[in-house]
Amino acid sequence: MGRISHAVDTLNEITGRIVAWGILLMVLMQFAVVIARYVFSTSNLFGMPSIWFQEGIVYMHGLTIMLGAAYAFLHDGHVRVDIFRTEAGQAQRDWTDLLGSVLLVLPLCWVIAWSAWPNVQMSWMTLEGSIEPDGLPFRYLLKTTILGFALLVALQAVSVAVKAALRLSGRSDAPVFREDGSA
Repeated sequence: MGRISHAVDTLNEITGRIVAWGILLMVLMQFAVVIARYVFSTSNLFGMPSIWFQEGIVYMHGLTIMLGAAYAFLHDGHVRVDIFRTEAGQAQRDWTDLLGSVLLVLPLCWVIAWSAWPNVQMSWMTLEGSIEPDGLPFRYLLKTTILGFALLVALQAVSVAVKAALRLSGRSDAPVFREDGSA
């Protein structure tokens, strides 16, 4: 079980680090759009309509959030309501992580994937593109990231639950969340 947890953590670490480059790409794309529009007064960039860059920024924003959420979970960077956890001892924190992952995060991921599936499926069937005439023709790929989000976060929830269970059983003293960013 520890190997599965390590494999999931490594997957989400790599995914998070790759997706983080999307932030730089968004900044560069936005810079190019501003320069083209306000300095050169053109709507074409490198022979492509600027709408591709504008929509690309939105796509990269979505990818960064959807595929980076599990990385945030891995590093305990997610939003949590710490009513009991801050005052709790380590065993209580491990129980909170175990039960929260199993009873809250996993069911939520299932609901998200289940409710998104028909929309993603229809989007793929029609190869849905932009509503803009010259927009990007890849909206179906963007919608697929919803399923990627649900899968990666669910896998990370399993990893957190496994590590918390191993800590509770005394078979491990490794932290549940990564603190140093190491793979």
